[in-house]
Amino acid sequence: MKRDLPVIAGLLLVVVGLGLWLGATGSAPAAVAGPTPAASRPATPTPAPSGAAVTPDPRSPIPDGYRIQIPRLAIDLPIAEGDIVRDIDLQKTPENYAFHLTGTSVPGRGSNSYFYAHARTGMFLTLWKARSGDEIFISTPDGKALKFVVSEVHPAIVPTDVSWAQPTRTERLTLQTSTGPNPTDPRFVVVALPAP
Repeated sequence: MKRDLPVIAGLLLVVVGLGLWLGATGSAPAAVAGPTPAASRPATPTPAPSGAAVTPDPRSPIPDGYRIQIPRLAIDLPIAEGDIVRDIDLQKTPENYAFHLTGTSVPGRGSNSYFYAHARTGMFLTLWKARSGDEIFISTPDGKALKFVVSEVHPAIVPTDVSWAQPTRTERLTLQTSTGPNPTDPRFVVVALPAP
């Protein structure tokens, strides 16, 4: 299953991009300079010593009650678990949610948490205006607010580049939306790191 994640993520990026664009308004995003991420290696899980508490798998489905907020961009959405069949095969990605890409980390568990949403008003359309330093908050079901800061903005990622969904050795958020209605249109990707 782990080997299938890049293929599934690639298909998700291609198909969801088409669905994300439908109904979007506004012009194409402007280029924003940002560093190209270094290739990351998956974190190797370390077994817990006998009798020690076991921590949850960082790649488990996201529980109900999470929310993403980007105040400067007026983004405030509940987060739900993505569904590969619904979002890719059936092309019926619901509106008014940000979706957690199945198989990526849950925020706060030390790896890459990948979220996608439609490029529509009230959803991720304003992500096109993201810039380094923007604050992102992930509210957890227990009332905590995890704070992240945008570190990279990539307005033209080819749809076949699934490296953005790979696990990382450190905590980060990766947010994605589309830039056009065609499956071959670039994806808009924003990376955020935990606030210092």
